[in-house]
Amino acid sequence: MSLRTLFLMLVSVLLAVFVFLNWSAFMTPTTLSLLFATVEAPLGLLMLGVTALLAAFFLTYLVYIQTTVLLDMRRTARELKAQRDLANQAETSRFTDLHNFLETRMQKLEAAVTEAQSHTGTRLDQLEGDLRSAVEHAANTLSSYIGELEDRMERHTSDAAVKPAT
Repeated sequence: MSLRTLFLMLVSVLLAVFVFLNWSAFMTPTTLSLLFATVEAPLGLLMLGVTALLAAFFLTYLVYIQTTVLLDMRRTARELKAQRDLANQAETSRFTDLHNFLETRMQKLEAAVTEAQSHTGTRLDQLEGDLRSAVEHAANTLSSYIGELEDRMERHTSDAAVKPAT
């Protein structure tokens, strides 16, 4: 229980004890003026009735206010839930869009890498062919130089062998 509830219960108990102790004074008749007439009635009982009516009125007003606040809170909670759901859907949509964008970008990058590998492979094959023909050409040139040197050496040795005989 809250402190306010305890306070209100204490005040109600004290009021009940006060009324019980002074019941004879509450019930003493008095002449009362009502502007257009005079009435003989117990003033204490009349004031106690007015207090009870005011308490009932304020209790009814309190229930009305609490009901209104409760209904507003429920309506606000529903609106917040709807907004939260909408935000979650938007966020999911953004994640899906980001996923699709990244997927598309990755496919483009993979295509570019595949194309670059293909181009590099083609270029390497071409360079390998050029290198083979250059090596073949160098081998042929070297073979011809070696053959020419062998011919010169043979001629030189055959010329040297022929010269002493003369």
